Amino acid sequence: MSFAMLAILLCVGCYLIGAIPFGYLIGLSRGIDIRQLGSGNTGATNVGRVLGKRWAVGVFLLDAMKGFGPTLAAGLMIRTHPSLPDTSDLTEQLSWLGAGMCCVLGHSFPVYLKFNGGKGVATSLGVILGIYPYMSLAGMLAFVVWLVVLRFSRTVSLASMVAAISLPIFVTGCMFWRGFDVVRDNASMIAFAILIAGIVLYRHRGNMARLRDGTESRIGGHHHDTNSP
Repeated sequence: MSFAMLAILLCVGCYLIGAIPFGYLIGLSRGIDIRQLGSGNTGATNVGRVLGKRWAVGVFLLDAMKGFGPTLAAGLMIRTHPSLPDTSDLTEQLSWLGAGMCCVLGHSFPVYLKFNGGKGVATSLGVILGIYPYMSLAGMLAFVVWLVVLRFSRTVSLASMVAAISLPIFVTGCMFWRGFDVVRDNASMIAFAILIAGIVLYRHRGNMARLRDGTESRIGGHHHDTNSP
């Protein structure tokens, strides 16, 4: 198999795995269509609102794993392919990042649910951790930011957006710590982190408006909006 064919198959496979709607499937296992309740979103936040925290944690982990596993496996297959071109650093990076991005796109726009999926936070985290070791530390730091903001704001959407904004900063900082040459040689990964952040922010554009209006839902709060994540 040629390297180009491998890259194409990996991207298609990552999309199809990323598109598995775990939140929707878990809802069906409990006798409900999660798309008809709460915000109608299939992600962990809405699952938690409808089914409870235990189910939300489960969906979050599953959504993260469908980003982490395929991305990590894709990187291994790309790096060990016998026909990987010489001077292949950029080719390797772009192929690997493309496979990871397809996981996120699959989650956000799943073919199984007429392209109406989640907001990509958990799957993006899994993808970032799966680009090991280049972006894993930055991903863990962004997750810590998410936990801290969630702890003090009790607003999942705000925590997700702040963590997304912090990701490119952490990626750049972790690389710069090892020298400017590392930043220059891995510019595509910094661009990827910016793109991931952009997708997450775009998917939360409705939440931004509700945050401005003071109507966004909070964990344990009284605000409730059927369009929340």
